Amino acid sequence: MQSLNSNNGCSANFIVISLIPVLFFISILLGYTGLIPLNVPFHGFIIIGFILFIFMLFIKHNANYGICKMRLNSFRMEQELKSQLSLHSLDIHNENKSVLDIAKFLNHYYADIRNDNFVSVASSIFPMLGILGTFTAIAISMPNFSVTDTQALDNEISLLLSGVGSAFFASIYGILLSLIWTYFEKRGLSKIEHYFSDIKVAYSAQIWSHEELLIHEHKQNDLKDNRFVAALKETFNLDFIQALNEQHLASFKQIIHESNQNFVQISHHLQFVSLQLKETLSQIDTSKSAIEARNDIEKTLIDFTIATRSLDKNVKLFSSELDNSLHNTFQKIDFEIGNIVVKLADFATHVSLQNREIQESINKHHQMVANGAKVK
Repeated sequence: MQSLNSNNGCSANFIVISLIPVLFFISILLGYTGLIPLNVPFHGFIIIGFILFIFMLFIKHNANYGICKMRLNSFRMEQELKSQLSLHSLDIHNENKSVLDIAKFLNHYYADIRNDNFVSVASSIFPMLGILGTFTAIAISMPNFSVTDTQALDNEISLLLSGVGSAFFASIYGILLSLIWTYFEKRGLSKIEHYFSDIKVAYSAQIWSHEELLIHEHKQNDLKDNRFVAALKETFNLDFIQALNEQHLASFKQIIHESNQNFVQISHHLQFVSLQLKETLSQIDTSKSAIEARNDIEKTLIDFTIATRSLDKNVKLFSSELDNSLHNTFQKIDFEIGNIVVKLADFATHVSLQNREIQESINKHHQMVANGAKVK
């Protein structure tokens, strides 16, 4: 920010604001010197002079004086404003403008032109100083009422009344200064507002308005929404989902078909094994010594038949309930097949043992028959 402390060129504003207070003080001075018929004591003259001095210190913080300093520094302010406009430029639809807030920039640029704390108390401090000066003058001019002579007492009362009368000049002066300050402050604020308004109008073509930015923001939001909807449509394409479902359904049917074929093959193998077992049983049935083995084999066949029925039931249940989880179904199938395989292994082991016992029994029988023939 450029320095705004120079007071050159604003002497006319200073003189205009201080003209009436200075004329009033001159009249007080003339009354003190006796050139005009005003009874102003020395202490009254000093009090009013002190109030005028305070007022002079406040003048440079008045808005009517501040507008002069603003106009003197308008060239440097415009150079800084152009730099900030370029710094905050924004391209929208191939058009370049700035998004700078001119009001905020001006308030910040001219922030040190006057002290706002002094401004806030100025209108009230001058009447207070006037009242303070009045009571001070009365206290100074208070006579000595300890006299006993009537004539002397009358003189003292006359002095008191004349001192009170002159003391009120301080209050009048303080109220007058407050009115003058308020008038020039309001007038200066009006000029500052008009000055800022002219600057905004002059640079309005280079700055995006609030309405234009809102329209651009809404357009950008609509564009983002349209892109988002298009992405959703592309992601959740119904044709793609339908084709994907058809592929999954075809794969699922193929798995079921292959599983059924596998179960049919297992069933054929089981039937073949069952036929072989039946043939073995028919051969074993010719020997009377294999009755106990036959009973064990029949018991094993009953268990095998129950397992086969359970397998067939599970196969039918699997085919009818396609909506169930394949994972659980295959676990059940694996469990049942595992049981069947275990039972088949036990059965094969048992049959092998029985065949061995039957073979040994048959050999013993043949040996006994051969030995009997030799004995004869």
